[in-house]
Amino acid sequence: MGEKPVYVGIDVAQDWLDVDVSGATQGWRVGNTAAGLGELRERLVALGPRLVVLEATGGLESAVAGELTAEGLPVSVVNPRQVRDFARATGRLAKTDAIDAGMLVRFGEAVQPEVRALPDAQTQELRGLVARRRQLIEMLTAERNRLPRATKRVCPRIKAHIAWLERQAAALDEEVADLIQSSPLWRERDNLLRSVPGIGQVTASLLIADLPELGTLNRKQIAALVGVAPHNRDSGTYRGKRSVWGGRAPVRASLYMATLVATRFNSMIKGFYTRLCAAGKPKKVALTACMRKLLTILNSMLRTQSPWTPATT
Repeated sequence: MGEKPVYVGIDVAQDWLDVDVSGATQGWRVGNTAAGLGELRERLVALGPRLVVLEATGGLESAVAGELTAEGLPVSVVNPRQVRDFARATGRLAKTDAIDAGMLVRFGEAVQPEVRALPDAQTQELRGLVARRRQLIEMLTAERNRLPRATKRVCPRIKAHIAWLERQAAALDEEVADLIQSSPLWRERDNLLRSVPGIGQVTASLLIADLPELGTLNRKQIAALVGVAPHNRDSGTYRGKRSVWGGRAPVRASLYMATLVATRFNSMIKGFYTRLCAAGKPKKVALTACMRKLLTILNSMLRTQSPWTPATT
């Protein structure tokens, strides 16, 4: 029999990295610095792991994953919620950085998460700009909600901040548009997406940045990835209500707004929504079904490189 494959789990913190290896009696810690990453690379290359598993930690993991991927190591960045659910399922409730690294090892062995290539520098720039715009819009919404209840002395300051945020958002829109136009691939995807009634510049840019799988998966896979696929809640003879959850929340939120517009101005989605409501479906259920249909249409268009037509399926 051959040697047992090696799995590595890395818990990423601001100042250090906790590392655990399958079959090892004890893990180790290195600093989250250039020197620490260099030591980590050398030790992992020597181990030749089948898989290195890290949690997505708001961007802290990017440098580590990039360094290891550059060395040809198979790296998988996984959703922290999945790992937490896995830990609870195995009865592990205690939590430290070292324990988390060990749990990532066990998660990798049991689940075998897919190894995916890291986005290139240009894609990371686009994602950063799109994320920053989303943050600005959230701040704008908060300030606008505060304005009606503000005192006379505070109102001018809030209005000034709103004006500044609006200028920043407009500047980001221009920067995102310029970046997309600078790439022939993104420009083509943008043209295809924006040919669909209901899909504007903001939604198109978010789909390009945060849903690169669009056009490469089948309809069920892309719906599950975004979080618009209904999940069963059945047990024995009980048949629970189907619901959607999980997936990529920013993509789903943007798709929701696009679908609201499409139910008014896109003849295909409008007709589908009207039929569902006429059949007695609650409006929320009908709108979710329209989101899934619109996503399926976009997925098909990018897969076949075909612009929008009312007959697109």
